[in-house]
Amino acid sequence: MCNHLKDQSSPYLLQHAENPVHWYPWCEEAFQKAKEEDKPIFLSIGYSTCHWCHVMARESFEDPEIAGLLNDSFISVKVDREERPDIDSVYMSVCQAFTGSGGWPASIFMTAEQKPFFAGTYFPKTSRHGMPGFRELLLMIRSKWENDRTALFQTAQNVAAVLAHTDAQPQPAETDVLDDAVRLFKNSYDPLHGGFGPAPKFPAAHNLLFLMAYYEKSGDAQALQMAEQTLLHMYLGGMFDHIGYGFCRYSTDRFFLVPHFEKMLYDNALLILAYSTAYQITKKPLYLRVAENTAAYILREMTSDEGAFYSAQDADSDGQEGRFYLFRPEEITGLLGKADGEAFNRCYGITDAGNFEGQSIPNLLHNPDFHGECDRLLPAVRTYRRARLPLGTDDKILTGWNALTTAALCALYRVSRNSRYLDAARRNWQFISNRLRSPDGTLYAGCRGGKRGCKGFLDDYADVLFALLSLYGATLESCCLQDALCILKKAVDEFHDPVRGGFYLYGGSSEPLISRPKDTYDGALPSGNGMMAWSLVRLQALTGDPALEPLVKKQLDFVYGQLKTAPIGYTMSLMALSDFFDPPVSVTAAVKDRADIAALPFTAPLSCMIRLPGPDNPDFPMKDRKTTFYVCSGRRCLPPTNSLDFGSGPASR
Repeated sequence: MCNHLKDQSSPYLLQHAENPVHWYPWCEEAFQKAKEEDKPIFLSIGYSTCHWCHVMARESFEDPEIAGLLNDSFISVKVDREERPDIDSVYMSVCQAFTGSGGWPASIFMTAEQKPFFAGTYFPKTSRHGMPGFRELLLMIRSKWENDRTALFQTAQNVAAVLAHTDAQPQPAETDVLDDAVRLFKNSYDPLHGGFGPAPKFPAAHNLLFLMAYYEKSGDAQALQMAEQTLLHMYLGGMFDHIGYGFCRYSTDRFFLVPHFEKMLYDNALLILAYSTAYQITKKPLYLRVAENTAAYILREMTSDEGAFYSAQDADSDGQEGRFYLFRPEEITGLLGKADGEAFNRCYGITDAGNFEGQSIPNLLHNPDFHGECDRLLPAVRTYRRARLPLGTDDKILTGWNALTTAALCALYRVSRNSRYLDAARRNWQFISNRLRSPDGTLYAGCRGGKRGCKGFLDDYADVLFALLSLYGATLESCCLQDALCILKKAVDEFHDPVRGGFYLYGGSSEPLISRPKDTYDGALPSGNGMMAWSLVRLQALTGDPALEPLVKKQLDFVYGQLKTAPIGYTMSLMALSDFFDPPVSVTAAVKDRADIAALPFTAPLSCMIRLPGPDNPDFPMKDRKTTFYVCSGRRCLPPTNSLDFGSGPASR
């Protein structure tokens, strides 16, 4: 039996194509059918590697009784949040308004006009532990629809009014919020285990990048210490996969021991960037090791034959969360032999008692001085684990997440000098450029199986800008900046609000929804508006294009108005403000021979602005007819020189 999802390309939608629920994808046909049959819409939003999405599917969507209730009284619509972040953003705001929190699966009930009147996340089939049951909920909403529809419609109207609420007023941007944000991080910091606040603890690599950038400019040692301690404990714990490498989604405890086991491409990309940055600042080999191991995981398990990167790997194996990652001691000794097996178990904390449901998540929390003594044994364990259980991979290619990975690989190339990473970044950019961008410059959100998805969203354009600026930093090829200017023009045409500032999540030529948000809050990913602010500041500084100045100011004033009251949630925008008012080190090179600047991407800080104004520029003459470097740092410019020495630490500014 198939429903209306059978021809979709999304792995998540295809997981539900055999459900007895008569699912529709998000489409006009579903809304028209709801009108004709006078039924409410049940909208379910999730993604393919989501554990609780799988649980609700097993309990309810595969259940004939629940399917009968949905089919008789509702029109059911399934959405992959990774394919349609616009729909997810709008209705996740609804979920948060109803429940005070959000998450997936998102369960929304709404009218055929797409106006929601009830929302939640996961519901068990029947009531338990104080949670309402999905069966009871369906019966209650059916009764209300038939007998008291006016109340539901009034709720829908009220929710629509809330969604239409305007943004905070733009304000002239200032830097006062930078110190406020750092103080808030200090107040919520866990000095014993790293991270911020109570469990669950998310990696939020952009927060760590902000703290490291703050240290580089201010010399605040505690800002760096918080970032380092967090990076260390994320690696030592079970959130890092010590067998196959790469990071899981988040830690369910304060120790970074027990993760939520799904692996997301974007988390791993941003963490490569964070560990690469930490290595450049501190020169501690561990950070480079973690960054390279994480990249090895992506290149080994998450890369297509064409050089594109897959989206995620599942939390569940054989219906059990985390089972793929768990071991018993006798498995390892049986595989490696007694001596090597016992050494491996001691190293990674694999015990008879276990640390998760009677089995063990490999970790180094008890062994922080580990220096790779068991590395030679990892290939055998990795092969055994892969053969022991299947692990689902979402092979959807998402433009924004691929762009973030390109940027991360460029940073890793610069700190490691290993050309393998630049080769992978270039190859991925070619895939994006050839397969996910049309001749007129339009980006698409992603593809799978050769089929492109819908038009791209703000995050896709912002992340591609980030990737192009990173490629420029790694190669110093001017074509990267020209490409970036073209992408920016398209983004302004499609997404920019010329009146109030900021960029809308979806474009003017895309399908309209009941609201058109401008996301600015940095959640698991930096927001599109934060990324645009950072890229605009950098692109204007690198190109010197005066036409960009009004756009930069308008964007900074917009994000400042949004973040002023709670700056800790807007760290990408904070980095943009910081770089605008207190620019990072910049180098302008009057180049006689390209060979003279071959080492510049490796010796300059990752944050450095490197400009190449071209030969015979009267503003930057060559000294002694040799390649000459003009360095500005800490709001002052140094005399021109024929050689560079960046030094180390914040004092180099």
